[in-house]
Amino acid sequence: MIQKRDKFVRLGIFLVIMVASVTIGTGFSRKIAASSNESYKSLKTFTDVLEIVEKNYVDEVDAKDLINKAIQGMVHGLDPHSALLPPEAFDELQIDTKGEFGGIGIVITMQKGILTVISPIEGTPAFKAGIEAQDKIIKVDGESTRDMKLWEAVKKMRGPKGQEVIITVVRKGVPKPIEFKLIRDIIPVESVRALFLKPGYGYIRITNFQADTEEDILTELKKMEAGEVALKGLILDLRNNPGGLLDQAIKVSDIFLENEKILSIKGRYKKNNKVFRATPDTPARTYPIVVLINSGSASASEIVAGALQDNHRALILGTASFGKGSVQTVEELPDGYGLKLTIARYYTPSGRSIQAKGIEPDIVIKQKIIEEDEEDDDSVITEADLKNHLEAEPSVGDNKESLKPDKKKKKRNTATKYGKLKMEDLNADYQVTRALEILISYNIFKK
Repeated sequence: MIQKRDKFVRLGIFLVIMVASVTIGTGFSRKIAASSNESYKSLKTFTDVLEIVEKNYVDEVDAKDLINKAIQGMVHGLDPHSALLPPEAFDELQIDTKGEFGGIGIVITMQKGILTVISPIEGTPAFKAGIEAQDKIIKVDGESTRDMKLWEAVKKMRGPKGQEVIITVVRKGVPKPIEFKLIRDIIPVESVRALFLKPGYGYIRITNFQADTEEDILTELKKMEAGEVALKGLILDLRNNPGGLLDQAIKVSDIFLENEKILSIKGRYKKNNKVFRATPDTPARTYPIVVLINSGSASASEIVAGALQDNHRALILGTASFGKGSVQTVEELPDGYGLKLTIARYYTPSGRSIQAKGIEPDIVIKQKIIEEDEEDDDSVITEADLKNHLEAEPSVGDNKESLKPDKKKKKRNTATKYGKLKMEDLNADYQVTRALEILISYNIFKK
C-alpha cells in the first residue's frame, strides 16, 4: 500500500517536472506563485489519480511512464508542434540536422497508418537492393511495424556502418512479402543540388535546411556565377521542403538580399522579440529569381519564400505553402529527454503572419505530372488542418477560410527530390519549365 508520505514525495517530484516543462527551453523568466490554490488543487488531483491507478489498475503500471505520458499530453495539447521527446526521438532529431548518418538510405512516411517508402536515395544500400517507392514496410528485423511510431522505425533502420538489417516489404502486384537483407552504410544527407537548365539559367533544389545548407548554396552559386555564360536567372526549388534550422533559412535569404528585413519573431514577452536583417553582399546578386513552392513547403522554406517575395527579390510560383508560421526551440532535459516547445510566431518583412495561411504564390501553377496508373494518395494536409494549430495572431480566429491548396488527391512526383538531378525529369516538370520560360521572357523584355 502506498504511504501518505510517498504520495507527497511524488507530488513534489511532479511539481518540479511541471515547472520545468513550462520554463526550460522558452528562454522566459516566469514567476510561479507557490500559494496558487488552483494549481495546487489540480496537482493534488493528479497525484490522487496516479495513486488510484497504481493501486487498482488491472495490470502493474510504471509511475514514471504515466507521468511522462501526462507531460506529453499536456505539451502536445498546446499545439501540434510542441512535444516531450523521449531520448531516442531527441537523438534522431539531432541526427537529422547533421548531414549524415548510418543507415540504409530510404525516405519513409506514415501513409494511412502504414510505414511507406517515399523514395530510396540513389546510390545507397536500399537503392542498390531494389527497394521502391510505395513499398509498404511491414517488418524490421522480424518485428512488426504495426503501431510503430515513425521515429521508432527510423531508429531501428539506422545504425553503425557494416551492420545488417532485414526489411520486409509488401509491394503492389507482388503476391508475397519481399525480404531485403541490407548492410548499413554512411548515408550523406545532401540538402542542396544544382545544375544549369540552359546556358545562363541555373536551378537549385533545397530539400531541407540543415547545418551546412548556406555553405552548400554559396558553393553552387559561385560555380554558376563563374561560368562562361553570365548567370541570367535562377530557379530556387523549395517544393516539398519541410523546413529545418531557422538560422539557415535566415542565412539563405541573406544570400539574395542586401540590407532588407528578412524576418521578425514575436513571442509572449517583448524582450524575446527579434528582427533579422540582411547584410550587403559583394558583389550584389541582381539576377532574377523564381522560387517554386507547394503545400509541402513549410517553416524554414516559407521564411525564405516570404522574405524574397515581400522584398520584391523573387517571383513565387506554384501552389500555396503549408502555413507553419511558428518557431520552436528544443532544449535538453535530464535523462536524455528533450522539450520541443513553440515560443513565438514569425512574420514576413511586410508584417504578415502566415500561420495556418501559407505563402500565396504570385503566379499559381499546379503541377501537371500525374501518372494515369498511379493510385490516389492522401489528401493534401496543411497547418490549418492540424488539431490545436495556432492562429495567425493570438485570439484571432477569423482565418479558418484562409488560403488552402488544391485538395484533389494526387500522387507527388518524388523522382527529383531525393536522387540526383536529371535533366529529363526537370524538362518534364511543368512548374520548372514554366519558371524557366518566365526567366527567359524577362530577359527578352528587359532588352
